[in-house]
Amino acid sequence: MAATMGSETTAAQAGATGVVRRDPFAMLPFCGYNMAEYFGHWLDLGHRLQVGGAKLPGIFCVNWFRTDENGKFVWPGFGDNMRVLAWMLGRLEGKAQGVEHVFGTSPRYEDLNWNGLDFPRASFERITSIDKEAWSREFQLHAELFQQLSHGLPPALSRVKASFEKRLAA
Repeated sequence: MAATMGSETTAAQAGATGVVRRDPFAMLPFCGYNMAEYFGHWLDLGHRLQVGGAKLPGIFCVNWFRTDENGKFVWPGFGDNMRVLAWMLGRLEGKAQGVEHVFGTSPRYEDLNWNGLDFPRASFERITSIDKEAWSREFQLHAELFQQLSHGLPPALSRVKASFEKRLAA
């Protein structure tokens, strides 16, 4: 997911500000060498650590910025991020549950602590839903990025992408 991350351009990047672009690891403006080789470095490091018996860190991906039909953020705000972060810690400790989907595991509504917040189940389902058509378009953008980075692109990234596409189509 990090290798294909999209982000809005900022003053740190050349070009228009506020335009969504593919920005692997949010590092393009700061990486001093070929991004495909950068991916390869981190994949190799992870492999070497795993082979050496190291416990690799849990990886979580969130999108706090899903909007409703009026363009308003659905998630109530940064002060409530701890609800999800607490669930993540519970997952790392083997205490929290979740539901499996195309990209991994997400919390169910009942897995989060909603004390003090009126956040309806329908809103939660909106921000955790997976739009198959949108993801199909997203995968096309990933393919374009991988084509741009084809020199030295680790084959593992294309395999993972194909796996996600297959799971999405199921």
